[in-house]
Amino acid sequence: MLRRLLPPLALLLATPAVAQDEGEDIPTTMDGVGRITVQGGWRVTSNETFYNSWYGRDKNAGLPRAKKTGGGPFAVASFAYSLSDLVEVGIDLFGTGSRLYLTEPGAEEGITTERRVDTLGYGAMLGLRFQTVLSEVGPYGLVPFGGIFTGPALASSRRAGESIQEDTMQAWAGTLGATWRLSPRWGLTAEYRIMFLRGPAGPPDDRIGSFNLGGSWLGIGVTYTFPPETNRPLPGSGL
Repeated sequence: MLRRLLPPLALLLATPAVAQDEGEDIPTTMDGVGRITVQGGWRVTSNETFYNSWYGRDKNAGLPRAKKTGGGPFAVASFAYSLSDLVEVGIDLFGTGSRLYLTEPGAEEGITTERRVDTLGYGAMLGLRFQTVLSEVGPYGLVPFGGIFTGPALASSRRAGESIQEDTMQAWAGTLGATWRLSPRWGLTAEYRIMFLRGPAGPPDDRIGSFNLGGSWLGIGVTYTFPPETNRPLPGSGL
């Protein structure tokens, strides 16, 4: 039933946006264009270093490994402005989390227990994207882009039965993606990020190691663009 309703609902939601943009020219320049993109997706992270650090301890030698989690969900909100047709500057706000599991020795010999570690990370990154417009692709063009971002982030963890451990650090990310414009204002954005972000696990006097909140981020979202100001001088006009 839900699958049958999704296509008509999508058309109904898209109709007002398209109708609102009727009569507008197909945009062929990005100079002076602003945009907001909201997307979500899944982060693929192995955390092998974290697991090896724990099971490599002498007291944990021979323990059966707990189930592994390969990542977690994330959300990103981008606020950007095109300085020219080729360069865009922007701020990305992001948040992500996951749940890790560790096997620990039990109170009795031969008995093991499984302990949960909840992780969370969020922050803001400033960066540049390099872009172009392929106006011949699709009804309103395709905007491929690639860029690099960096900024402050906070990463925290809480092992069951212990207090929250957190630390601030510098996050780094490289991005590749594209926005398929469905109208002069609205578009669908798909983006891949390679992210570098780690956080502490365990209390300072018994640190487990550090966990990884980076890895490969695969996201899809919605983009709304703002047209350049009407009184903005055109490139090369000398005004």
